[in-house]
Amino acid sequence: MARYRTRLPQLDGGPFLTDGGLETTLVFIDGIDLPHFAAIDLLRRDGGRERLKQYSEQYLQIARDNGCGFVLESVTWRASRDWTRKLGYSEAEHLRLNQVAIEDLAALRDRWETPATPVVVSGNIGPRGDGYDPGDVMTTQEAEAYHACQIALFSDTEADMVTAMTLTNVPEAVGIVRAAARRSMPSVISFTLETDGRLPTGQPLGEAIEETDAATDGAAAYYMINCAHPTHFESVLAKGGDWINRIRGVRANASTRSHAELDNSTDLDAGDPEQLGRDYARLRTLLPAANVFGGCCGTDHRHLEQIGGRCSGHARAA
Repeated sequence: MARYRTRLPQLDGGPFLTDGGLETTLVFIDGIDLPHFAAIDLLRRDGGRERLKQYSEQYLQIARDNGCGFVLESVTWRASRDWTRKLGYSEAEHLRLNQVAIEDLAALRDRWETPATPVVVSGNIGPRGDGYDPGDVMTTQEAEAYHACQIALFSDTEADMVTAMTLTNVPEAVGIVRAAARRSMPSVISFTLETDGRLPTGQPLGEAIEETDAATDGAAAYYMINCAHPTHFESVLAKGGDWINRIRGVRANASTRSHAELDNSTDLDAGDPEQLGRDYARLRTLLPAANVFGGCCGTDHRHLEQIGGRCSGHARAA
């Protein structure tokens, strides 16, 4: 059963890590074809579950080495109904694979968790559309109805929480938080940011957090930033505001490229892992509540080794 649904241990302030860019690792480093960039497809392939297990265990070892907790994210970022239909899955496959994704993480938690390394199982939710382009923005009611199915699936598993990543707009965030609250599931909202530190809709980050909180009575457990390089948003954070204290996590890109450049890229820009670690250390001075650190596009275990050392106090300051 879920261990931390009533109280997420990362809310107590200790350092936590999560993984890097799963899909970019599988595609650009492993050379695995992912239709629609959907990692859930590996659950249907020979050897796929074992590869995903190895992927997660590499990060769990980094967390253990640095005395950090760990948030295991399921491979379900593109496994909501619209995406599994595009993948050609039946309704039965859609249901089964979302459940299997959590079962595999629960098994990893049972093997790796220690008192010094609590392991939280998170059901990962992606946007209905593209993570870079808001497209036709749903109403909050439409978003709640759409995401309620996947959240309901997770609520009947050993998942402790749901994390919605690469969200581009507030109505979808509000719908997810409301759907999760109806199922008594802790929820985390992670917004995609552009090179100017704003959401793809053009809305300022602080305004998006405040609007989401106002529409949901602050029901989200916390917020995260993802899919942008630290240099794209640190000036926004430096301006401050009460909303800063709602940000508990960062999953930055390794690359300084814009989303348009990344979309059109045929190579992987992994940036400089050591520099990214220093960037995260700098971000910590701007985000007093942040204690959950991972990566997004282009990041892998090398980046998390640097980030883990810097953010757990196991590395020298820059």
